[in-house]
Amino acid sequence: MSEQISHSPQVDPQARKRANKAAAIYGLYRLALFIVLTVVIQGVAVLIDAPVPLIMSALLALIVAFPLSMLIFTKQRVAATEALAQWKAQRTAHKQWIEDELAQR
Repeated sequence: MSEQISHSPQVDPQARKRANKAAAIYGLYRLALFIVLTVVIQGVAVLIDAPVPLIMSALLALIVAFPLSMLIFTKQRVAATEALAQWKAQRTAHKQWIEDELAQR
C-alpha cells in the first residue's frame, strides 16, 4: 500500500486578527455615525423647540445611519469583507484537508 504524503494548506496566522480588526473598525465607524446622527437630530429638535424623545431621535438616526454608512464607509466595508472572506477560505481549506486526511485512514 503506497502512502500519499499530503501537506496541509498554508494558513496565515494573522488572517483572523486582520479580519477581526477590519470588522471592528467598520463597526466602530458605524457606531460613531449613529451616535453623531442621534446628537444632531436631538440638537435640531431642541433648537426648533420640538419635544422629541431621545429614543425617537435614536430610531431615526438608526434608519438613516444604515444606508449612509454603506455609502460613506465603502473602503472599510470592502476591507472587512475581503479580510473575512480570506480567513473563511483558509478555514474551509484547512477543514477540507482534515476531512480528507481522516477519510484516508
